Amino acid sequence: MVAEALGALAPGGLLLVDGQKTDGIEPLLKALKADLTGVEVLSKAHGKLIWLTRPDTLPGEIAAWAMLSPTAPEGWVTAPGVFSAEAIDAGSALLAQNLPKLKGRVCDLGAGWGYLSRAMLERPKLASLDLVEAERAALEAAQANITDPRAAFHWADARTFGAPQSYDFVVTNPPFHQGRAAEPALGQAFLARASALLKRSGTLALVANRHLPYERVLSDQFADVQTVALSAGFKVIHATRPRQPR
Repeated sequence: MVAEALGALAPGGLLLVDGQKTDGIEPLLKALKADLTGVEVLSKAHGKLIWLTRPDTLPGEIAAWAMLSPTAPEGWVTAPGVFSAEAIDAGSALLAQNLPKLKGRVCDLGAGWGYLSRAMLERPKLASLDLVEAERAALEAAQANITDPRAAFHWADARTFGAPQSYDFVVTNPPFHQGRAAEPALGQAFLARASALLKRSGTLALVANRHLPYERVLSDQFADVQTVALSAGFKVIHATRPRQPR
């Protein structure tokens, strides 16, 4: 992001970067000082504000930052900073092994870079698949990973996403962090949205960390809730027949 910002500035333009120590601002400052002169910093409240003037010519090391990408799992495209960029998430892998018998209209809510969606598209009775993802870089990676014509890509917040027709199935590995802080309500919002998107006969399939308290929320929203798989850290739940109409 810093490399893109410097590339967008005219020579002499001012770049300001703000960040917390817990988000890695200190190694970023060190890297900037190693390659650029005139880097200034203000430290306050466990954070730093960095500013500098763009030189006429960017050092090659800085220009190369824009080309950096994580080591993606073999056969996949990912992007820096997205969830599970360097390895397939263990929870998603468990859910892929325990999907229901998918057919009809399906939605991948919070699709990331497309691992679960590709697994779902192996089901021949699946008629269409909507991938919903709020992080643009992850969605673009999913578009590179999936070429099946049944797939459609939506840059949208899963918590507010609306569809013109109800789904037969919604599949999700919902997030439960805002930054570094655990926030179970975020995942619960995904589940509530899934319930609203499903047909009255529809099914939600999700994976979650075993400690997350989703069962009570699901029981309020669905007529039948079953844990179908457990691992050391994760659980896969199938919930059918949402109680609330769309």
